[in-house]
Amino acid sequence: MTPLHPGDHLDHYRIEGLVARSGMASIFRATDMRNGRQVAIKIPHPEMEADPVLFERFEREGEIGEKLDHPGVMKVFPDSDRSRVYMVMEWVDGRLLRQVLHAQKKLPAERAVRLTIAICDALDYIHRNGVVHRDLKPENIMIDEQDNIKLIDFGIAARTGARRLTFGKLSQVMGTPDYISPEQVKGKRGDGRSDIYALGAMLYEMLTGQPPFTGENPFAIMNDRLLNNPVPPRELNPEISPHLQEVIYRALEREPQNRYATANEFAWDLEHLDEVGVADRPELRDWKKRRTPWLRQVLFYAAMALIPIVIFGLLIFVARKG
Repeated sequence: MTPLHPGDHLDHYRIEGLVARSGMASIFRATDMRNGRQVAIKIPHPEMEADPVLFERFEREGEIGEKLDHPGVMKVFPDSDRSRVYMVMEWVDGRLLRQVLHAQKKLPAERAVRLTIAICDALDYIHRNGVVHRDLKPENIMIDEQDNIKLIDFGIAARTGARRLTFGKLSQVMGTPDYISPEQVKGKRGDGRSDIYALGAMLYEMLTGQPPFTGENPFAIMNDRLLNNPVPPRELNPEISPHLQEVIYRALEREPQNRYATANEFAWDLEHLDEVGVADRPELRDWKKRRTPWLRQVLFYAAMALIPIVIFGLLIFVARKG
């Protein structure tokens, strides 16, 4: 397919320049010639279009983005008159939260709390509209100069109550190791509380300069959160108040039923920190005790190794049924 360059036209859009390229797609800044609006155009690479799993992810992102309408969620503009496959999104001047953290390592508590409350507002909206992000991380949060946020990349998001099994959902059931919830590590679908866990991990990182769990590889990181407790945030940053530390622990509860039930509850506590009761948590005393039962580790790695085999078997099954 012919590559695009500044000044080229794609249907109603004039390409202004390439702004990002990933393994799956390229993103261009463009001008909508019908109204002069600046937009971002996301074009999948040819190999992505040929891969049913990746292409489904691309289509899902577009479908969800078109239905959501919130200032904290990246808007996708519907347009059926297209000469090739691409997605048109609103243009946002800003940086990824990951870029902010790379530059500043950790953020002042006031700013970290303010950003988290804004993300909670966007999460509350998508959850009330039946969407779970499932891959919340600093790379998927845009921040402008006024610290307004945008949730982006709904590629592995899921609609609440959806029952249709797809290979995309099977192979992309997990998010990013540093932020994935314990239930997702166990292979469960996850719900809004999984997003709350991920946001709790992000708040921990914004305040301490590191994610709550680290390890030599993704499997070690994910396994660690099933067995151990993170370093208490105040051990890494004494400026964190006991009340704010308690909020982080509530968001990072290992069992979903013990976590905040909604993003709105999470935000309420952040807005009323002086009213948050501080629990005498065993996590504050036992965090140095590290458990690594060899049998569980062996079974975990074996289960992860079987995932490609299961997917391949399902592909053959569906092909024969067709």
